[in-house]
Amino acid sequence: MILFLFLSHLALGIIFTLVFVSREAGVKFFRFNAGLASILLVIAIGFSQSLGVDPFSRWALVTSAGAIAIYWATVGRTLASIRPLLVSIAVGAGLVAIVSQAFAAVSGHGLGLVAMTIASFLSSAALLGGACTAMILGHWYLVIPSLQVSHLQSIVKFHMASMAMRVAVVAAAVVLALVTSSAAAPRVGPSFRHYITSIAGIFFWQRVLFGLCGPAVLAYLTWETAKIRSTQSATGILYVDFFTVIVGEVLAKYILLVTRVPV
Repeated sequence: MILFLFLSHLALGIIFTLVFVSREAGVKFFRFNAGLASILLVIAIGFSQSLGVDPFSRWALVTSAGAIAIYWATVGRTLASIRPLLVSIAVGAGLVAIVSQAFAAVSGHGLGLVAMTIASFLSSAALLGGACTAMILGHWYLVIPSLQVSHLQSIVKFHMASMAMRVAVVAAAVVLALVTSSAAAPRVGPSFRHYITSIAGIFFWQRVLFGLCGPAVLAYLTWETAKIRSTQSATGILYVDFFTVIVGEVLAKYILLVTRVPV
């Protein structure tokens, strides 16, 4: 289940961020990212078959995967007029899948927690997609040396915004969990306060350190490096940044399944 959530959020995040990248990145850039998203979604759908995932969520993922696969097959080749529609379908179906996953993950725990989980899943997809797309776009300056550095700066801005949104959502989720778990009748499973102060809470603190603090610092360093037009240095930092984001989001999925707190 952890891999299913991680792969689907990464793939959908890549699809979401394609909307924010200029066409000047070139046909091969969009083809590569669309192909990567398609492969990740197919793997996630394969995992869902044995996990008993909600059929509605699975079919939403299938729809998104189908649309982005057709986009990959046509980009730079033919049917240019329908590609915006294909991306819209992939994005829309992806949003439906994420919302459905959130409902299934914390069903029966109250609308407040459901809303927080939806926000957590959406911010997770945005953070994963922004980090991955920024890293790939940084690498693309080796493919197209004449590419304007402003495009990298724009996607790094998106990555920083998604990072800020992710931190805000996690902070809100932790506050909600602490308040709820201290009530007379907890609705968020075992006491989250006890969890984060126990030996098992090491996963939570690793999630905070490697998944939030690390990427926040690295995203800022990337921005400062991109401002001086050092694309190779920015790309190197983005590789490390993407790795820390992956570690943090995998841990976040684990903590959600253990505690029902969408950090």
